[in-house]
Amino acid sequence: MPALELLRDPHYRNYWISLFVSQLGTWMQSAAQAWLVIELTGSAERLGLVVALQFAPSLLFSLPAGVLADRWPRRTLLRITQGSMAALALAMAALLFTGAITYGWVLVFATLYGLANVFDLPTRQAFTVELATRDRYPGAIALNSFSFNVARLAGPAIAGLLIARLGMGWAFLINGLSFFPMLVFLSVVPVGLAAAGARGNPLAQLAAGLAYVRRTPEVLSAIVLIFWVGTFAINFQTLVPAYARLVLGLGAEGYGGIMSAMGAGALVGAVGQALARGFNPRRIDYGVGVLVTAHLLLFLPLGPWAVAAVMGLAGLGMVLTLVGTNTLIQTAVPDDLRGRVISIYMLALLGSGPPGSYLTGWLMDVLGGRAAAGVLGLLAFAGWAGVRIWAARRARPSW
Repeated sequence: MPALELLRDPHYRNYWISLFVSQLGTWMQSAAQAWLVIELTGSAERLGLVVALQFAPSLLFSLPAGVLADRWPRRTLLRITQGSMAALALAMAALLFTGAITYGWVLVFATLYGLANVFDLPTRQAFTVELATRDRYPGAIALNSFSFNVARLAGPAIAGLLIARLGMGWAFLINGLSFFPMLVFLSVVPVGLAAAGARGNPLAQLAAGLAYVRRTPEVLSAIVLIFWVGTFAINFQTLVPAYARLVLGLGAEGYGGIMSAMGAGALVGAVGQALARGFNPRRIDYGVGVLVTAHLLLFLPLGPWAVAAVMGLAGLGMVLTLVGTNTLIQTAVPDDLRGRVISIYMLALLGSGPPGSYLTGWLMDVLGGRAAAGVLGLLAFAGWAGVRIWAARRARPSW
């Protein structure tokens, strides 16, 4: 299997382990941040605003970040972005431990963290291809999806225990420290694995990436779909904590349990992707269908255990959708355009965060959690149907 072959490569194995440690800390922090806002404000709309601000930099900087990822040494860029996110997490931990934290500081932190992340994502995905090589990249996607979803499963559960017993500051502190294995790896990886890309006019390079997406129907369809689904059906950073506290009346441990249930479903999807033979674009459609079904089920008056099961279903659908669209794009794009096309994909995915997160929070405050989930599911279905009809009319659609 390509995934097992990659783990025999010492460079990729060390990278994968370092990335997993960082992802675990990130999911702990994500759960703690959402719970912190609910505790400070008691408002789903204000939580939605925090998540929106965290994703807002993607609207302005995703495309320049992709050009940068194709021009600068990726190791250098990753050292800057990873170091910045570590420093921000440690600063938030200090504010929490000293009792100086306010909602305003959370807004500032979310914005700056999102800014660092928007430059990190396209660089890291392109760097992953360099380490794995193009022919082994499907195995890299499977491995990274597996580690990401193990972290999604374990991180919120650990965060819930830490919040209940020691306080929220520990989740931010652990996340800050979790970046150091990656920073050590980046300092010792051979320079040849992180060389600079081609030079040229940055605006012309950006235009070339946009032109490739526009003339490639399967890539354009995937990007349009991920923006729509991201806006209406992948806003769990807002939906889950608000639903857990405001609809179910749960505490931090219950919230962490529901997030972990979603991680368990996502892990099942990741393992299935790793064991699958080859890539089937139809899995994207299956994933969207599962996401829509999960949102519609949340409209029902379910108890905590049933909601946890539904969120497990949502995690499965999310992985099928995200891994499917990512794999489709990564296997189609030429190497010299990789950073730019990834940045366009990330612009669609992360750019859906600000409107989607705020809309989710607003709908929950106005309609209530159950009705909001049902409306979001119907909107996601409508967008998926529209994209599928459009794709069917284009020449040789792949899904």
